[in-house]
Amino acid sequence: MAFHKKNIFLTNTYEEHSYTSDSTVITKNYKPRIRQEHGEYLLKQLNQVWADEDQRKAMFASIRERQGTYIEVKGAENCDLLFKSLESAKQGIEFLNLRNEEVGEGIVQSATVFIPEGKENYFNDRVQKYLHEETKDGNIRYKELVESIETIQLAVLSSFWIGETKDIPDEVDTWCEFWLRTASGSEINEAKEFYQLCDQYQILHDDNYIVFPEKVIVLLKVNREKIQHLINISGKIAEIRRAPVAAGFYTKMNSGEAKEWIDDLKDRITQSSPESYICILDTGVNKGHPLLENVMADNMIQSANSAWRTNDHEGHGTEMAGICEYFELEPLLTKSENVILNHHLESVKILPDDGTSTDPKLYGAITSDAASIAEIANPSVKRVYCMAVTADKYATKDGSPSSWSAELDKIISGVEDGIKKIFVVSAGNVQTNEIEEVGYTDANVNHPIEDPGQSWNAITVGAYTDKIELNDTCFSGWSPVADVSELSPFSSTSMTWDSKWPIKPEILLEGGNAITDGKNVDINDDLSLLTTHRNPLIRPFSTINATSAATAQAANIAARLMAINPTLWEETVRGLMVHSAEWTDKMRHQFCSDDKKTTGRKNLLRACGYGVASFERAVESLNNSVNMIIQADIQPYCKEGSSYKTKDMHLHKIPWPKDLLVSLENTEVRMKVTLSYYIEPAPEQKGWNNKYRYSSSALRFEVINKNQTKEDFLKRVNAAARGDDKKDKGDGSAGSDRWYLGKDNRDVGSIHSDTWTGAAIDLAESDFIAVYPVIGWWRERHNLGKYNEKMRYALIVTLSTPDEEIDFYTPIETIIEEHIKTAIAIEI
Repeated sequence: MAFHKKNIFLTNTYEEHSYTSDSTVITKNYKPRIRQEHGEYLLKQLNQVWADEDQRKAMFASIRERQGTYIEVKGAENCDLLFKSLESAKQGIEFLNLRNEEVGEGIVQSATVFIPEGKENYFNDRVQKYLHEETKDGNIRYKELVESIETIQLAVLSSFWIGETKDIPDEVDTWCEFWLRTASGSEINEAKEFYQLCDQYQILHDDNYIVFPEKVIVLLKVNREKIQHLINISGKIAEIRRAPVAAGFYTKMNSGEAKEWIDDLKDRITQSSPESYICILDTGVNKGHPLLENVMADNMIQSANSAWRTNDHEGHGTEMAGICEYFELEPLLTKSENVILNHHLESVKILPDDGTSTDPKLYGAITSDAASIAEIANPSVKRVYCMAVTADKYATKDGSPSSWSAELDKIISGVEDGIKKIFVVSAGNVQTNEIEEVGYTDANVNHPIEDPGQSWNAITVGAYTDKIELNDTCFSGWSPVADVSELSPFSSTSMTWDSKWPIKPEILLEGGNAITDGKNVDINDDLSLLTTHRNPLIRPFSTINATSAATAQAANIAARLMAINPTLWEETVRGLMVHSAEWTDKMRHQFCSDDKKTTGRKNLLRACGYGVASFERAVESLNNSVNMIIQADIQPYCKEGSSYKTKDMHLHKIPWPKDLLVSLENTEVRMKVTLSYYIEPAPEQKGWNNKYRYSSSALRFEVINKNQTKEDFLKRVNAAARGDDKKDKGDGSAGSDRWYLGKDNRDVGSIHSDTWTGAAIDLAESDFIAVYPVIGWWRERHNLGKYNEKMRYALIVTLSTPDEEIDFYTPIETIIEEHIKTAIAIEI
């Protein structure tokens, strides 16, 4: 394919500034208290806690004792609990988890805390000081902490349970995840010791475990009685969750197709030396298909479990392979153009041979093992991991991390092996019975993204459809559910999630359509994607649909981007795919009828991500649409004396055609900015808004506004640039109303994208972009020694206009050439 223009890669574009963020005043909502009454009430509860604990110790005196006490602290209804102050590292008192519980029409915050033996008076002492002492300034000691607490009691099983309490197993042993608190560096030993404890009491466990900072996750088969017993004898338990169960797949077999189609296509294929690979994590792949045999070697077909065969036992993996390699097979078969294949396929089976998915595993551990197996077999290649296996049962429903999604974030970040990765994962599928019950698109709204699609670093893929031609005469009277260019009926969304979690899915690709007779809903080959069948001697072709098909297409785009430019960072490939995405007019009509940032645009984003991704838009520029790409690394934090603070901000100067933009006056132009980076996860359930933030660090971008000087821009985004007057944020128009999504919508997760639209003359001065850090656990959890780490990011900027006669590309090239001596360079 001949590209119109190559993307422009910029280097050495930034000045590095010492960065200080604005201090934030957080207003807490506390219930009014009568000091004497409230303090005595809590002391009475604490005395009861220690009396109950003495009884519990007596019951378990003859067996291994946990060497401490679990308590549960609750706040008042619809009020804040000061949970950060519930722990003391010096005393060994640890805050374990935070849960928001619905009580009537309100919310109550509940925290579970572990108190080591010998430290039982810690909270009693604070309540006594609240009752009887004031500071030199006359303030009541520990007032905020004590008055934020409504009740204190011994922790019970539900104090550890994350998820719906109805899912706690009663009599039947069920696989559950136990999240254990550990000291940094001792996670593996703690897991093995806990397994020894389980063996002692004949509690079945999986041999795998997952390690996070100061946490290790193990999988046990338990019932309510066994869980309670473990709580009584172990002091290591922080959280307990129901192990997620993997969902089934959409697969539909197609009738046999003429063999000459395959032979004709094979004659037109040019097999170049592969520059990148797609590693399919699925049911295996059968390489005997004539369209797959030349793109897979024997050492590329493996299994995550040595007891499993490597062949495709079910068919889904081979169906994925056809789309991963060819994107969409039907147009290639029916046209006469030559086909160049510049990427190959790998397969690591992650599901057992019998095809069952009813026995949960630590899917995060299996995924990690699968990635390692692929890298050991082919260590020097660049690859994209493609996974359309999801868990729909007992998964988180609000967008919060799971063990699987967090492990995926850890794998992608390369924190353990130093190898950053690209993962495309399925958003999960709405089932036909859901559409029958509530209708399209309510079924999409109600069905949340499935585990591990909430992963911050992965590219989560949803589906749209352009397939509306139903030719099957067996379905006379049936019609497509979705119209052309609308959201696929099968695509799940994040519309029910808490707004603090990432935008998912990020992108959409073709996932086929459903059909309906007005009451029933079904799937049909005509509205699915043609692909390869696992048994080509019987049936050369199959069909695939829903988010599986879309995920395979996304992997194809990523692999082609890597093959064309191997110097792209993984963060950049991900950024380009999101940056290339655009919503269709039909999607805007479906989800953005009121066109407000807080409602319609937010709904559009949560349902359709950033839109339909395009390989062509990602890989090429046009005269009137220029992509500029920056790859850089930044140190977000540092230690200065005894304090830990933010460190660097990058101020990028973009080669901007100012004179041309001024001359265009009121001509409509667009500037699209995308910032992509990876985070290191810390997934424990501790509120995620303090030192226990989920992300290691996070970045944001700001663009200089109309009528704003460079000095004023620095003052606006950087408190360190304000000198003694910290309130002086400079002059200049805010311009925030021109950003389509706005900060509240875009500043979540680890990829941020937004578009500014307006008159060319108003964009003429927008040649500075700041990239700066916000708080993450690298800075806050000092004991882990991560405060001086660096992180990579990709910044992508596109300047465009609908007018095809306008040439932005040439003046941008000229600016770069004129300033080449200042080390701004273009990659040719």
